[in-house]
Amino acid sequence: MSPGMSLFSVNAVIILSSDDGSRLFSKYYTAPHQPATGAGHASAAPTPKNPYPDVKSQKSFEKGLLEKTAKQTGDIILYDNRIVLYKMESDVMMYVVGGADENEVLLYNVILALRDSLHLLFKQSVDKRTIIENYDLVSLAIDEIVDDGIILETDPTIIVQRVSKAPTQDVDLRRIDPFSEQGVNNLAQLGRAKLTDWLRQGL
Repeated sequence: MSPGMSLFSVNAVIILSSDDGSRLFSKYYTAPHQPATGAGHASAAPTPKNPYPDVKSQKSFEKGLLEKTAKQTGDIILYDNRIVLYKMESDVMMYVVGGADENEVLLYNVILALRDSLHLLFKQSVDKRTIIENYDLVSLAIDEIVDDGIILETDPTIIVQRVSKAPTQDVDLRRIDPFSEQGVNNLAQLGRAKLTDWLRQGL
């Protein structure tokens, strides 16, 4: 681990179509602050600032990444001076990108959390069509795993519980039998969802 490391571990989370390379999801993170360096001196360490600030540079990076990993059998490469963990599922490639000095095990846990969360969420093959049709759920799941480049959660069960908690407007309380075990669970889940929403709004 380098002395300049911080909680900021993830540079990007990307999901591409392995067929045509089209972008299904991508989120790039920029470290909230730069490491302190002496005035007028360039830092020898790579800066954590996002090196892909615009769509053009991002798409160029993603195109090269897909070309590099399309025929690979492993799940980790060093590309563009970054550690990239990746998993192929059906017709999609999922990537978690970190700095060259980042902990590979940490990043590996993130890619596994992403893959396993999507499997649990969709209860079927994780493919291009499912991801496009459920973009909001994919986006929510990734936000539960990584926030501003900081890894928050890698347990897929917890991630899925947070993402798939019943939307309050879709719950018909008249159809819940309050005396059945399922009814009690549904009402408890509804209460937790409401409480979480109130707490978030209050922060």
